[in-house]
Amino acid sequence: MESLSSTKHNHNPSKPNSLHLENQPQLPPEPSPLRKIIVVASIAAGVQFGWALQLSLLTPYVQLLGIPHTWAAYIWLCGPISGMLVQPIVGYHSDRCTSRFGRRRPFIAAGALAVAIAVFLIGYAADMGHMFGDSLEKKARPRAIAIFVVGFWILDVANNMLQGPCRALLADLAAGDQRKTRTANAGFSFFMAVGNVLGYAAGSYSGLHHIFPFTKTKACDVYCANLKSCFFLSIAMLLTLATAASVYVKEKPLSPEKSTAADAEDEGKSHGMPCFGELSGAFRELKRPMWILLLVTCLNWIAWFPFLLFDTDWMGREVYGGTVGVGKAYDMGVRAGALGLMLNSLVLGAASLGVEILARAVGGVKRLWGIVNFILAICLAMTVLVTKQAEHSRHFAPGSNDPLPPPGHVKAGALALFSVLGIPLAITYSIPFALASIFSTSTGAGQGLSLGVLNLAIVIPQMVISVTSGPWDALFGGGNLPAFVVGAVAAAASGILSIILLPSPPPDLAKAATAAGGGFH
Repeated sequence: MESLSSTKHNHNPSKPNSLHLENQPQLPPEPSPLRKIIVVASIAAGVQFGWALQLSLLTPYVQLLGIPHTWAAYIWLCGPISGMLVQPIVGYHSDRCTSRFGRRRPFIAAGALAVAIAVFLIGYAADMGHMFGDSLEKKARPRAIAIFVVGFWILDVANNMLQGPCRALLADLAAGDQRKTRTANAGFSFFMAVGNVLGYAAGSYSGLHHIFPFTKTKACDVYCANLKSCFFLSIAMLLTLATAASVYVKEKPLSPEKSTAADAEDEGKSHGMPCFGELSGAFRELKRPMWILLLVTCLNWIAWFPFLLFDTDWMGREVYGGTVGVGKAYDMGVRAGALGLMLNSLVLGAASLGVEILARAVGGVKRLWGIVNFILAICLAMTVLVTKQAEHSRHFAPGSNDPLPPPGHVKAGALALFSVLGIPLAITYSIPFALASIFSTSTGAGQGLSLGVLNLAIVIPQMVISVTSGPWDALFGGGNLPAFVVGAVAAAASGILSIILLPSPPPDLAKAATAAGGGFH
């Protein structure tokens, strides 16, 4: 019957029957033009602009609201928690979204809108807290703190909500073409560096509030007004880039039938928790090289996170000798730290372009990762020397308790540390992610799943550092140096394990380890 039906209908070649179409293999989708990939990748600049402002300005800001230094790190728990929970959930549902606007664009638009709401809550936390009854005479402002915490957590959830679908859309546009995939990753990393430079440059400039004079209020001083102004620029940039990408780049909607079939298949495999079921299954099948990679990555991020969390606070407290909310020294140190982070981003961008050359020069990617971990350890240990030099050369103006800026050689030494740290940070953002993809091929796991496993080795150390760094520093009289010293030890251990235990990737795949890129939020 089947053959008769085919013969009967095939006399009209312009309208082949459905059975004939089903038996034909589907052609793979064509890669999208490079201009569309660049437009989508540019969203990373808007996301990273806000992230750079978080790293450079928010820790001093929460202390300005009255949160003690010991407790400030707990605020940063949102980043790793949302990275661990939000990204897998959003990624899973964006794969199966049947919206007529496409699979990824609805999540990108929702994430951008959530960022706008969060930025408003953060920027106006002091004003809203005062409106609801906070006293400006007291150091702690509980209502402002509550509003800030809600806004900050929304901001980190929204950033994670943006990143996953944005990277997934880039992969969709590349359509499996290796050259386009490498270009998309390079473009995303490039725009991350652009966002970093813009964010740190904005954070280091103290006159932005003049552009938005309404930002300075009775409850919001110049530092707070500058933070508001920076966030206004950030959200304007992000909304512009996200809107341009959503309008210009079209997606083909996913049919409800395919989404339902995928859901049924995943529920059968993971007992109703598909996105986390697949992740736990990947852990059960991990081989020794991947476990070593997770250990090295874990130690690497134990080293990085204290500095990323308290770098500008270190400049304000230890290098400039300032006190939060007292005098001008602390604010000057924070702005100098933002300048250092901008220099760090410039070096990071340049080093990212030369990872493949550096790997060949030192004899492989694992040796390169080990070497830069030793550089990281030395730089973190050098923060102690810079701090002691700053304390030894500290001077005060006559009749003032506000210290003068440190001598030029002290400030130059601190900024040099920021700059040199851009090299190991470039390796941290690239090689571990590529090695995870390479080592997981033996288990048949996909790249997305392997990166999900690696992500846990990043976010868990961040949570540990967020919880323990404040009390740990308090044991030694406060300040940031105790956490930095622990970071130096962890970096050295990570370098040793990388060189001794971490397997080298196969020669034919070693080049791939330098082509992939990554990042954290």
